[in-house]
Amino acid sequence: MKISVQEAGFDMGQESQDFAAGHRDMGAIVTFTGIVRDLPDDPLQAMEIEHYPGMTESALTEMAETAMARFSLGDALVIHRFGRLLPGEMIMMVATAARHRKDAFEAAEFLMDYLKSRAPFWKREITAKGADWVASKAEDEDALARW
Repeated sequence: MKISVQEAGFDMGQESQDFAAGHRDMGAIVTFTGIVRDLPDDPLQAMEIEHYPGMTESALTEMAETAMARFSLGDALVIHRFGRLLPGEMIMMVATAARHRKDAFEAAEFLMDYLKSRAPFWKREITAKGADWVASKAEDEDALARW
């Protein structure tokens, strides 16, 4: 299991390849990469992401350990960036390895829903009109509630 909270960008191809290496007993590997998207009405200049070092890594580790046990995973990867990111940049990546695809897909969705709703990150969108903190959304809470 690998958890990384980092300011630097990452190479999703290399991370995927490294994650998949050596998992000969796993029948499925699922990856997801989140990208900073632009805003439709007021173009995004940047997104700033804050976190509390130590607390964030601990929370992500606990969440990944839960996924490992709940979905019978052989391995899990969570990368989440912080700092100033521009539209189009990769913000996070989740990878799961399981003997069966259903577990790998469900675990990846579980991890993504948790990251979106409960992970201790604070995001601020900066546009020409100013800067606003990103509020939680009902649909994100609904997605997490299914677990």
